[in-house]
Order: sequence, then structure tokens, then C-alpha cells
Amino acid sequence: MSKTLFVTGASRGIGREIAKQYLAIGWRVFATCRNPADLADLASHGALTVLTLDVTDWDAVATLASQLGGARVDLLINNAGTYGGVMQGLGNTDVATWLATLATNAIAPVKVVEALLASLAANAVIINISSKMGSMSDNGSGGDYHYRSAKAALNAATVSMARDLAGRHCCVALHPGWVQTDMGGAYALVDTASSVTGMREVIAGLQAADTGRFISFDGRSLPW
Repeated sequence: MSKTLFVTGASRGIGREIAKQYLAIGWRVFATCRNPADLADLASHGALTVLTLDVTDWDAVATLASQLGGARVDLLINNAGTYGGVMQGLGNTDVATWLATLATNAIAPVKVVEALLASLAANAVIINISSKMGSMSDNGSGGDYHYRSAKAALNAATVSMARDLAGRHCCVALHPGWVQTDMGGAYALVDTASSVTGMREVIAGLQAADTGRFISFDGRSLPW
């Protein structure tokens, strides 16, 4: 029997590649995005279900389980995210943008987990796509207040999930690398295919004892 993936933010970049690669290995995939037309070229795949979703529409998030048709989710990947604007250095922070970044990157993943918790299969894995920029130990350059704080908040939420769901689900914060996407830019070091291939290998190797870890796409443990 094939396994089932639920992934947010699948219209482009990392999320799209996640959906594509898991479809290629025979998984059933529920993929969310704000504009389903963005996944039209993958929609012919019989194992793909595209759900329209803005992850900060809390009422819509609350209905997600009812859209699964009774399917049980083996792997939940919270991928949807935003950078938070180019002007977010000290002296240029914007409260509205900062709050929106926190809502998308830190609050939404928790609300998605809450909405789907009863739909998770036994021993399902929860992956929150984070970033080294959320690591306080690794912050050697400062700046990027909106994005760094939102990913740090996501990391904290991931650890809390790991504690709350211990013995039920493995919960991990996963760094995809500096990836060549619209967010990462053309000078990023890793292409999307290599990033997702690495993350799939990490996910496939996770054990219950790994819950609460912060891991890079290449398998390295990262500092909080």
C-alpha cells in the first residue's frame, strides 16, 4: 500500500519539488497552494490531490482534515514560507510585515498540525521546513529580523511538538540548504532537486529518537 504525503506551499520551488519527487516514488500526495493552476502540469498524476489554501487563513486550515477523504497522512511537511521582505535590517523593520512573516512561518505550521493531528497515521512523521537563519548559535551576521525570528519561533514550536507528541510522532526541523529558488536567489549553492533528494534521504532514515532535532538536508545536526 502506498504512503501518503501532505505538503504545504507546493506551487513552486522546494514544495513543488517535494510533491514531484514523492509522486515519482509512488506516494499519494496532497499538495496545497494558493493557486491550483500552478500545479496544472502535475495534476494529471492520479496520485496527486491539489488543495487551495492560504496557510494563514485559519478558518480554511481548520477544514483540512475534511478534505482528505478519510486518508491517513504518513508524512506531513510544513513547507509554506515567506522571506519577509528585503528591508528587515535594524532600523528598517516593519511591524505589519514582521507579524505576517511570523504568521506564515511559525504559527501556520502549528495550526496545520493541529488541524491534521487526528488524520495522522500511527508513527507519522512531521517535518517543519526551517532554516539555518533561525539558529541563534549560527547567527554571525545579524540582520534579517523578520525571517530569522520567525524561523527561530518555528524551531521552538518544533521542539514543543516533539515533547507533546513523544511516542506518537517524530517531529523534526529540517534545513533545506541555501536553495536556488525565488527566495534563495540565483547564487544559492543547492538546486531544488538535490535539496529535496537529500531531505528525502534524511526523512527516510529518521527514528523515534530523532524527534526534536534540527537537521540539515545533508544529514548534519544543526545548533539551535
